[in-house]
Amino acid sequence: MNTDRKELVFRESMGICVMKEIRLHEGELNIMELLWSNKSLAAKDIAKIIKEYIGWEKNTTYTVIKRLIDKGALIREDPGFLCKAAISKRSVQNIETKALINQLYSGSLSKFIVDYLKEQELSKAEIMELERIISEQKF
Repeated sequence: MNTDRKELVFRESMGICVMKEIRLHEGELNIMELLWSNKSLAAKDIAKIIKEYIGWEKNTTYTVIKRLIDKGALIREDPGFLCKAAISKRSVQNIETKALINQLYSGSLSKFIVDYLKEQELSKAEIMELERIISEQKF
């Protein structure tokens, strides 16, 4: 079972309805990065950290936390308003990468890779790694 499918089964078993891919904006990603790094944090601790590093007031942070809960990206547990990520970082990376490729490259992964690699100065080791990855793909 792939990681996304495992997450879907887990989230369904937790009573979380998964209706669509979760898209997150930069501010939401800041909070999710904290949770992915720390597993769980109290909302008050999230607010303190975000205030220190980004400058948001507590109410702004709580509003973003509420939005993340509404989107299904975050789970809140009591007591203590303990927050945990309900979606993996890998899932968000996959969703955002697909959205970017769809938006900028009409959904063509090969166009994206070709355009991106043309602009890179790759080492021999990086080229060999890319060749290995491609050779392992099943056709």
